[in-house]
Amino acid sequence: MDQLDLALIELLDAHPGLPVVEYARRLSVARATVQSRLDRLHSRGVIESMSPRISLVALGYPVLAVCTIQIRQSSTHALVYESLQAIPELLELHTITGEDDMMAKFAARSTDDLQRVFDAISTIPAISRTKTSIAMKSYVNDRTRPLLRKIVQGGDR
Repeated sequence: MDQLDLALIELLDAHPGLPVVEYARRLSVARATVQSRLDRLHSRGVIESMSPRISLVALGYPVLAVCTIQIRQSSTHALVYESLQAIPELLELHTITGEDDMMAKFAARSTDDLQRVFDAISTIPAISRTKTSIAMKSYVNDRTRPLLRKIVQGGDR
């Protein structure tokens, strides 16, 4: 990663969907340079997707809940993952350390809708217990720019 990679990523983030030639113009480099940088960032997995950011609030899902999950001793993380995949409101799922085994993030239309989601979760035999918190306000979502700047400046060594 260097300053040009960082500038390109920030431009992609701020203005997704522009033609490569426009990114090149704004960065004052050749189109081939931008294309090769994009190809390299994709092949290294730095840029995972060019998918649009979706506003769940605009789609009618303003409730965000974080849930920790305890798994029954006789079960596995993979089984819980497979079971939760059937719930469209599941946004994220992570294995964690500590008292609980997994952490999930869910979206819902309302608290009543969230109850419906958790009623579905309660039927999964592999799950022994859940604890849920509802996000009141989101301050940071998918924050990566400060870390990218640190990496480019050599602050991660």
